[in-house]
Amino acid sequence: MIAIVAFILDAILGTRFTTASGAQVGIVGMLVALGSIYFAIALYAKRWHDRNKSGWWTLIGLVPIIGGIWLLVELGILEGTRGANQYGSDPLA
Repeated sequence: MIAIVAFILDAILGTRFTTASGAQVGIVGMLVALGSIYFAIALYAKRWHDRNKSGWWTLIGLVPIIGGIWLLVELGILEGTRGANQYGSDPLA
């Protein structure tokens, strides 16, 4: 939804430009994408803390193929640590 609004704003404001490869890029869309990265990293760190691991584990996603699978399994499938851990109390308790 936000991407659609950013696309419309880029069209209205005329802030779209064509790159050397022929792709069209909008300034507003790029700013939205950069802002989304911050929120994604914060969410990953919170979930890693639920698993009793450091937020730096997010960098495992940079490993091709294996990193994405690892993130999916660790953050999307496995349950968090039961009880309190070094990052705080169990949010489900």
